[in-house]
Amino acid sequence: MALSSRSRAGAYVALTKPDVSFLVLITTAAGYYMGARGPVNWLHMLQTVFATMLIAAGTAALNHYIERESDRYMRRTASRPLPSGVLQPAQALVFGVVLSAAGAFALYYIAGWIAAALGIITCIGYLFGYTPLKKRTVWATFIGAFPGAIPPMIGWVAATGSLDRGAWLLFGILFLWQFPHFHAIAWMYREDYARAGIQMLPVVDPEGRRTFRQIIWTAVALIGVSLLPSVVGLAGMMYFFGALVVSLGLLQVCVWAASQRTNVRAKWLMHATVMHIPILLGLMIYDKIPR
Repeated sequence: MALSSRSRAGAYVALTKPDVSFLVLITTAAGYYMGARGPVNWLHMLQTVFATMLIAAGTAALNHYIERESDRYMRRTASRPLPSGVLQPAQALVFGVVLSAAGAFALYYIAGWIAAALGIITCIGYLFGYTPLKKRTVWATFIGAFPGAIPPMIGWVAATGSLDRGAWLLFGILFLWQFPHFHAIAWMYREDYARAGIQMLPVVDPEGRRTFRQIIWTAVALIGVSLLPSVVGLAGMMYFFGALVVSLGLLQVCVWAASQRTNVRAKWLMHATVMHIPILLGLMIYDKIPR
């Protein structure tokens, strides 16, 4: 039976992984705002965020294309547009290439070559680094955290024209945050990943000792890195104490989840990480020191 226009449009939207694209939106916008000197050019910021989201959406669609066979073996991904047959692989491939290319060109004209290069590195690193390594090594998560932490740097570069310490601080925060977030998800769906032959850490660590140890230690490191914007003068003391409370709260949830290592507690940890990053960035934006 032929798909309705609405159903087909919904399938294409699903290819873009809207939840991931939303994270790209808020982190790119935060990077731009924190990097801006003086009044914020809101139109330019929106243009930068939109161009970055195009690359993120295109990369997500291409990831669907590459992983279409693996997705058939996982309950949580079997209903995606490609394994379910709603869309054909060629459609996802063309859609992903067009969006990624459009985003890269848009970033170049809107924000310059450094921002465009960062966007391209994000796409290539995710598709040709993280994605194929998922079936070979548990280090794929570490490799994937690099492109995953680049969006705020794109925003910063668009606002400032340079990669200075503020951009790297935002990168460090998002880099470390990804480990509690994605390990919690991987623990919840470790059986799914095992069926698909994906070597996430919980798959090769059935007791969860290495997984939750890494979750805790990266959460500890995140506390220190999260405080640095105040130390270097990007944000004030309100952010310092707010970040301390929020990050200690996340660590407490990590320790609580590690004490029993159940799927229910891992799900609560995943929700805690989803809440953590917008709250942290919101505090940073609110308490930004004028420059």
